[in-house]
Amino acid sequence: MFSHFDTEDPASLRRRVESMTLPASIYDQLLDTVAAHGDNPAWHFIDSGHRKTWREVLRSVDHVAAALEELGVTPGAHVAVMTWNCEEFALTWLALARQQAVIVPVNATYTAREIDYVLETSDASFLVIDAEFLPRLEELPALRVDKDRVVVVNGAAPQGSRAWDVLLEAAKERRASDVPRHRDNLINLQYTSGTTGFSKACMLTHDYWLILAHTSTQFFGTPLSRFYVGSSLFYMVGQRILLNAMVSGSCAFLPRKSGAKRFMRDVSAHECDYCALFDMVYKQPPSPDDACNALKIATIFAFSPAHHRDFEQRFDVRGQEYYGMTEIGGAAYMPADALERMSGSGSCGIAAPFRELKVADETGQAVAPGIFGELMVRGRGLFKGYYKRPDATAESYLDGWFRTGDIARQDENGYFYIVGRMKDMVRRNGENISAREVESVLRSMPEIQDAAVIAVPDPYHEEEVKAYIQLAPDFTADAVTPQRIVDYCRPLLAAFKLPRYVEYRDSLPLTDSQRVQKKVLRTEKPDLRVGAYDLKEHCWR
Repeated sequence: MFSHFDTEDPASLRRRVESMTLPASIYDQLLDTVAAHGDNPAWHFIDSGHRKTWREVLRSVDHVAAALEELGVTPGAHVAVMTWNCEEFALTWLALARQQAVIVPVNATYTAREIDYVLETSDASFLVIDAEFLPRLEELPALRVDKDRVVVVNGAAPQGSRAWDVLLEAAKERRASDVPRHRDNLINLQYTSGTTGFSKACMLTHDYWLILAHTSTQFFGTPLSRFYVGSSLFYMVGQRILLNAMVSGSCAFLPRKSGAKRFMRDVSAHECDYCALFDMVYKQPPSPDDACNALKIATIFAFSPAHHRDFEQRFDVRGQEYYGMTEIGGAAYMPADALERMSGSGSCGIAAPFRELKVADETGQAVAPGIFGELMVRGRGLFKGYYKRPDATAESYLDGWFRTGDIARQDENGYFYIVGRMKDMVRRNGENISAREVESVLRSMPEIQDAAVIAVPDPYHEEEVKAYIQLAPDFTADAVTPQRIVDYCRPLLAAFKLPRYVEYRDSLPLTDSQRVQKKVLRTEKPDLRVGAYDLKEHCWR
C-alpha cells in the first residue's frame, strides 16, 4: 500500500521553508545535525562495510580537515577528488566545507584526456585519487598537480605522493584552524556538459546546497530515515541525497559503484525508504520481488506517463517528479498532496521554494498557458556562474533569468511540463553528453573530414549517440570501419560518450555559414537507426 503523505498545501510549504534560517555552511549543518541526532547512524558504505554515526562523522571530518591543512589546503584552495563512492570522498567534501576550500569532483570514468582538461580548467592544486586510477595519471602529458599534493586512497602511493592513511596518522594530534564560514562562499566546482564542447565548471555555494537539501527534504512530505544513494558522489544527485540524510539526521546507504542491476536489490536489502532513480532502473526485467521493499517515496526524472503509472504499481511506491539541473539545483517538484491526482500526468510539478519559473518566448516574455516556450528560472541559491567562463555565464541568462534550454509548457493550474530540449546534447543513462565534444574527437581522426553527432531515442538508455561520418578523400568505409572509429575514440572519451551508431555520408547538409544542419539529419527518416552500423548489435540497420 502507498504511504501516507502530508497534506500541507504548496503555498504554506513555500512560506514555511523560505522563512527558515539556514546554517552558514554545510559544515555548520553537520554541527546542527550532531547536536540533534549525534548518535543516529549517518552512513553505511555497503561494499566496504564502513559505518559511522553523525558524531563519528564530525570527529573524522575535523581530523581530515587538520590533515588537509597540514598538506597545505587553505581557504579557497581547489581540491580535485576522483574516487568511487567511499568514505574518503564524503569526509573530504565535508572537511573542505569546514575550511572553506573547494572540491572539484572528477568523474571516475574519465579518460586521461578528460582528467587533464578538468585539472587544467579548474585550477586544482591538490588531488585526492583512488589508487585504481593512478595508471590514468601516468598517461597525462604532464601532471598539473605537484606530486606531494597528490593523496592516494585505497592503495599505496607512488614515490613523492601521500597515502591517505599516512596523511591522517601524521595529523592525529593536530586541530585544524577555525575559519570564518559564509553560505555565499564556493564549495563545489561541479562539471556539467553543455552544448558548446567540453564540460563547464558550475560554481556552487554552500547556500546552493543548503537550499537544495532543506527544500527537497521538506517536499518529500513523509518522514524518511534510510536514504539510498544510488548515484555516484561525483554527481550532484548523490551529494544532494547525502545532505538529505544529514539535514534529517538519517542514514545514507551507498554502493561503491552505482548500477541499474543492483539498485533495487540494495534498496530492498537495506530497507531503504527513499531513493532517486532514472528510467534505466525501471527498465530492468521485472521480478516477483519488485514490490518487496520499504520505500515510502522515490524521486523520478522525466518518466513517460505510462511508465510512471506502471512504476508505481510494480514497486508499490509513489514516484515524485523532480526537475532540476546543476546550474539551478531543484526548480520544480510534484507536491505531496498531488502525487495521487497527478500520477502519470507527465508534469514535473510546480515551482519549488526559492524558485520562480516561467515559460518564455525568444525575447524572454512569458507566454500564455498551453503555449510552448523555453523554461526560465530565477531565485536564491543558483550557481554563481561557470568558472572562468564569463561569456558562457552571460549567454545562460536573459534579463536575470537562467535559460534552461528546455522546451516546456504550463497549464492553467500552474503545473509545468517538459516537452523537449533546445540544447545540442545527448542524454544517455542520465548522463549529459556534449555533441560538440564527441564531434571534436571524431574530427581529430585523420581519416575523417567532418562529423555530426545527434541523439537517437532508445527504449532502455533514453538516448544513444549516433555519429554521421564524412570520410576524408581517398578513404573508404571498408578501410575506416565503425569499429576502427570507436577504437580511436576510446582512449579520448569516457565509455558512455562513445557512438553506438555510425552512418557514412559523402557530404553533410550545411548552412550558409557552413554549420551542419542537424534538423535535416533528425527529420530525414522516421527511424534514425536505418542505414547506420550498430556497434552494440554488430550489424547494419
